[in-house]
Formats: sequence, structure tokens, C-alpha cells
Amino acid sequence: MAKFVPQSEMPLSDQVKVRREKLESLRAEGIDPFLETRFEVTSTSAIIKSQFEAMEGQSVRLAGRLMSKRGMGKVSFCDLQDRDGRIQLYVKFDEMEESAFQRFKKNDIGDIVGVVGDVFKTERGEISVRVHEATLLSKSLLPLPEKFHGLTNVETRFRQRYVDLMVNPEVKQNFVIRSKFIKFMRNYLDSRNYIEVETPVLNTIAGGAAARPFITHHNTLDIDMYMRIATELPLKRLIVGGMDRVYEVGRIFRNEGMDPKHNPEFTTVELYQAYADFHDMMDIAEGIISGAAKEILGTYEVDWMGEHIDLTPGWRRLTMVDAVKEYAGLDFGAITDDAEAVAAAKSIGVELADAAEKTWGNALYACFDQKVEEHLIQPTFITMYPVEVSPLTKRSPLDSRLTERFELFVCHSELANAYSELNDPMDQRDRFQKQVEQRERGDEETEMLDEDFLTALEYGMPPTGGMGMGVDRIVMLLTGTDTIREVILFPTMKPLD
Repeated sequence: MAKFVPQSEMPLSDQVKVRREKLESLRAEGIDPFLETRFEVTSTSAIIKSQFEAMEGQSVRLAGRLMSKRGMGKVSFCDLQDRDGRIQLYVKFDEMEESAFQRFKKNDIGDIVGVVGDVFKTERGEISVRVHEATLLSKSLLPLPEKFHGLTNVETRFRQRYVDLMVNPEVKQNFVIRSKFIKFMRNYLDSRNYIEVETPVLNTIAGGAAARPFITHHNTLDIDMYMRIATELPLKRLIVGGMDRVYEVGRIFRNEGMDPKHNPEFTTVELYQAYADFHDMMDIAEGIISGAAKEILGTYEVDWMGEHIDLTPGWRRLTMVDAVKEYAGLDFGAITDDAEAVAAAKSIGVELADAAEKTWGNALYACFDQKVEEHLIQPTFITMYPVEVSPLTKRSPLDSRLTERFELFVCHSELANAYSELNDPMDQRDRFQKQVEQRERGDEETEMLDEDFLTALEYGMPPTGGMGMGVDRIVMLLTGTDTIREVILFPTMKPLD
């Protein structure tokens, strides 16, 4: 493997040498762009283009990065990229001081400049700014990627997101949509009297999900701590304390594999509502996602991972037993014996994990996971999960083998997970104990026993509906991107060295 060489130790290219020489020449003239501290901006490219008729002839102040230069001699045309987009600059020798014009001509693509000029339209009909003053605000000492091809190598794009955003301006739109979605979601919940809270990232017990945690060490206390794998248990403690509607938008950390749908750190929203159940959570999930699509995109129709998705409210709700019957041809509703259930699963090529108990519930879930999930394209709530895979969920009063839980699937991807929360402390202790036994058999992703949470339940938790939604995956849906790295500004990457 080739040794990684830091940028600072690499030999300077001819372009870099020229740029540094230009900087030293400016400094010799008493001009240092890195000493500039402020430039007043009065308009942007988008405002000028959208309000041209009203702004034609007006003086404006713009700032941004030079992305192209055209023309020689006494006239130059440049493209300035600011926060909203690009606009053409018209720079002519007799429209500004001669010394300023000569300095401007020496600017490089990538330099950050502030300009003062008036709005006009060229003979070819392009809305532009005629520059009268120009200030170099920061010198770009490295050349941007080749202008005609941009930055297309995905590894480089994700490692150097700052360059990606410079030369691929459409990438920024993903993160604008992400911000708008989170804002919409907050407004949706706030308007329903939810309170946004914050809970610890570092915990002495990793709970609330079946996942392998990251472990760190607290020097003062001399104890190992876990970075949170979910916000569930602290939020339910707040329900016990009387905060009847709470939610948290937070970063989650799981020490697991990486693929197009998984990043070791990701963002979720978890919300809990007293005196509600998983049916209420279905309504909220549908309301947030479909409402956000309509408000942000202006439509319920989106294309994602090669499929045309209809997010119009009224999504399908299907029990896991019915889903397995429909897509895999097995009727677990007619099976009562564990051995028969395991044999039925094996008959269609489904295998149970080594650490899993050979039960009816685990066989049902394995059939769903391996044979059904891939068929769920349009928004579908899969409900009534087996107790074995739902340690924090209330049992169904109709079938004690099942729980009042759903997962939302779109394009065979899980977007949300919700429960009618288990509030029986004795049942919860029994289920935690089974998880501990499963962990002792080698499954490192099972729940840890949390004594303080059990104590909280013993004080009494009201009937509660709770839900977690993956913010990154929902943004993938809204932006039509097929990898989570496209919607996380700085995704986890393996070091080059």
C-alpha cells in the first residue's frame, strides 16, 4: 500500500507555486487578503435574478468564490458563486480604478472576493453585475478540481466535502432539504405540545436498542462508558416523571458495519406520548413524512432507489403474520408449536441465527426478515412483532406471543420503529433477563439489564406510545439519494494512511 503523504509534505505543483507567488506579490504591495475581517453583503445571486426588474441599475454588494474567468485585455467575465448560486460579473478597465482592475485580473479561480457594482443585463440577455470595486477577501492557494469535469470521485467527495460543495453546487440542496425536514418535524411535534429535550450521550449502560456500542473511558471516575445507541430509556424516564410528550433529535452511535444505509453515527428523532399507543405513532409518522414531502418538495411523489414512491396519506398497515402469509406463503396464524414453526421456516430456506432460541416468534421474524422485507416498496407499516425481538414493547391483548409494535418500510428500508411501550416492570425484568441470557450465549447486540430503568417503571409509567425515526434515511427518500453518505455532511471514512 502506498504511504499517505500529508498535503504539507507534498512537492508544490506549478499552479500552487504561482498562487503563492501572487500572494507574496500582494503582500509586498501592502495588501494581505488574510487580514480582511469583514465585507458588508447587501444581496445575493438568487435575489438579483428573481427581482431583476426591480433591481436593474441598483448598486449591490456581493461576496463569494470566483468559479470561472473569461476574456482577456480590457474586459473580463467571471462567475461568482455565493450561498444561493452563481451570477456573472462584468469587469471592465474603465469601470474601476486601473490598479484595482489589474489586481482583479490576477485573481485565480477559487479566490474569494467582495464586489460592489450595479445590476444590468448583457446584450446576450444574461443578468450580471457591472463591477466598480473589488476586494480580495481570501486567496485560494490550491486549485479547484478541473473545471469541466468537477469533483466526481466519490471517495474524494466525501473526504473533502468542502471541495464537493464548491464545485458541485447541487450537492448543497441535499443538506438544505435535510435542514428543512428537521425544521418541519420540530414544528409538527411542537404544535402538538411535545417538548424537545436532551439526554446523555455517555452512559454506564448501553440500552434502548439491539446494537453493539462504542466504549470510551472516563478518566476522573475511572470507569468505562458507552456512547448511546438510542435515546429511548432516558426519554421514558421523563414520561414516568410526568413530562407527557417529549422528543429528542440526537446523534446515535453504533459500532457496527457500514453500507449504503448505515453509518456508525447517525441522527434519529425519538418521541414518547403518554396515554397513546402505537396506532397514534403510525399517524404521526405518516403525518411527518408525507407532510414534509408536500411542503418541501411540493408533491407526494418521489423517486428513490429506482422506484416511484407515492407518499399520499393512507399508507398500508399489515401485520407480520399476514405479510409472511402474503409474500412467503406460510400461515403462522395456523401454527402453534415452536418446532413446527422452525420446520416451516426451514422449508422455505429460512435459517435462524445460532444465538436465537428456536421459537415460534423467532421463526416468524426470520421469515419476515429474509423473505418479505425485500418486497416492501410503497410505504407499509408492518405491525405485531414477536415478543422475542421486541423486549421493550407491550404484549398484544389478542395474542401474548406478539407485541403492539410497528416498523415502517419504504423501498425495503426501515424508516421508523414504534411501540405501545411496555410499562409492566415485572414483565420488563423477565424480558431483560432473557436478553442477558442471549448475550451470555454470544449475541453482543442484545439489551443490557438497566436496574435504574426498572426502578423508574416500578414508580408507574402511564400507557405510552413511543417511536424512533431515522432522519438520515428519510432525507435519502426526500432527496432521491441511494447512499447515506450523500445526506451526512461528514460521513465516517477509513483513514488513507
